[in-house]
Amino acid sequence: MSIQSKHFTNSPEALVVDSLQGLCAVNPQVALDVTDKVVYVASPDRSKVALICGGGSGHEPAHPGFVGREYESSLAAAVCGNVFASPNASQVRRGIDLCENEQGTVIIVKNYTGDILNFGLAREQYSAQHPDKADKVKFVIVADDVAVGKTQGKIVGRRGLAGTVLVYKIAGALAKRGGSLNEVYSVAEYVASRIGTIGVGLEHCHVPGTAAGETHLKANEIEIGMGIHNEPGNRRLSPVPPLHELVPQLVDALTSTTDPERSFLPFKGNDRIVLLVNNLGGTSELELGGIVGEARKVFEARGVVIERVLAGTFMTSLNMPGFSITALLLPSAEDENAPPASLILELLDEKPNVPGWKWSAPSPPQSLSSQVKQGAGTGAGATAGGAKKLAAENAQMFNEAVRRACTALVEAEPEITNMDNIAGDGDCGLTLKSGATAVLKQLESGSVDGRDVVGSVIAVAQIAEEQMGGDERRALLVRPPARLAISAGRTLTRRARRIFFSALAQGVQAHHTGADTLSPAHWAAALGAARDKLFTYTRARPPSRTLVDPLDAFAAALAADSGDFRGAVGAAGGAALRTRDLEAKAGRSAYVEGDRLKQERVPDPGAWGVKVILEGLLG
Repeated sequence: MSIQSKHFTNSPEALVVDSLQGLCAVNPQVALDVTDKVVYVASPDRSKVALICGGGSGHEPAHPGFVGREYESSLAAAVCGNVFASPNASQVRRGIDLCENEQGTVIIVKNYTGDILNFGLAREQYSAQHPDKADKVKFVIVADDVAVGKTQGKIVGRRGLAGTVLVYKIAGALAKRGGSLNEVYSVAEYVASRIGTIGVGLEHCHVPGTAAGETHLKANEIEIGMGIHNEPGNRRLSPVPPLHELVPQLVDALTSTTDPERSFLPFKGNDRIVLLVNNLGGTSELELGGIVGEARKVFEARGVVIERVLAGTFMTSLNMPGFSITALLLPSAEDENAPPASLILELLDEKPNVPGWKWSAPSPPQSLSSQVKQGAGTGAGATAGGAKKLAAENAQMFNEAVRRACTALVEAEPEITNMDNIAGDGDCGLTLKSGATAVLKQLESGSVDGRDVVGSVIAVAQIAEEQMGGDERRALLVRPPARLAISAGRTLTRRARRIFFSALAQGVQAHHTGADTLSPAHWAAALGAARDKLFTYTRARPPSRTLVDPLDAFAAALAADSGDFRGAVGAAGGAALRTRDLEAKAGRSAYVEGDRLKQERVPDPGAWGVKVILEGLLG
């Protein structure tokens, strides 16, 4: 797949500062030192421990998106380098000075050589100039990438990934509570030691201002272990596996206790974790939801109890199409010198008032069976619930009329399809035939029956929903571009059918006079109400070259004389015929060249379908 190499910038050089200025507009708690690119709390509480983080930009919302003062668990400052470049020591030193306080400072950085050296140098410079405060600045390194084996990382260690934000969150909440410097530092160190993360990408990201990159992965490849600066992973898979095959491999890397290279977390059985699924920048929310669900299933299938689930965009790699999974292994009651798991969860649950933190539930997920159910559905066989059972004056005649109308639609399919090949996207006849065939089946099964008109109309409305146009979105994906507008336009006809039949069922119930059978006057009132309800959802009004034209003519004629069904059908037929000379203003025909419609005098297919139905009912 290709790399997305276009970006929205004033210039690549200005992007970081421009972005940080935008963050200030979003978060009024913070201020920006432009020269050193430090985002800091404008009015800090200097009686509490301060947390500083930072690193190269391009990982937003990390790191500046987590800076804030109000409520709980925010950072005091974030020092920002250029894209994927560590800030220098003088920038970091400026951040330490801005966070000067009575209790001390904890610096938290990801395990990258530049970050460690520059943040470490700034710390040592500060200590040299303030020897009385040398023990007031603590240093925590987060190295949570399980894709880096022990041999490979023997010298430099594992990379820091999205698990770092959990350290920020938990340590920040403890600092906000008033925890001492040593308490905040100890908790941060412990949490950092219990985190594992693994990332997976479909392709590298592109750094603004650099040459357009070559594709690094084939169209059918995926890379496990890819870093957040385009560092290579530890293996590639081809073809790209479905989630139910991919996620177990990722969980294996996080939970293994037998792999000599990647057994980092001490899983023992009956373990409890916090699960974080992180978007690396270019993954849709739709896909991310599927990843979360699959990760939850895999962990639970292995007996791991998930105490909290967090999902969203926490630490990106610019626009990388990928994600990472993080597990924070909570301490057990037997773990010595460990903070209680209850404390870690409490600190995690406290809500920070910062733009980068995503909402999360302060409780474990419920069981899948209690939340995910296969409902009874509302298919064509569903009952009318509490609706009054009303019958046609002659149930047998009602059934025969429905049968004639459906048969007429089936027989008219070629004619309507031919009309729609010119005026639409060519499927109106097949759609109506499909619906008519389904109604005939319901007629045979008794779901459509003149002894229960309300239930019959509800059944027809459901058929219109399920059988007459369920594939319209897929059709948009496979039709050539010239037909897309037409395919989109047909929505009026399909939605109108569904709304009309549902409204008709309401009208039949709302206008009955207490009798158990429906009179012509009753039908006329119900049809008029259904038409009026339809008009609240569409601007189409006759003459409009849509199915609204014959529907309105039919309802108006019946309202004038409820006993003249034949005359009302004739009025509807005339309105449908006149659509051949109308300019299209709504519906699918509005997207077709007007000259061709005028030359060939093609009636609107949806309107013609209404004509066929009504004439079939008349017999």
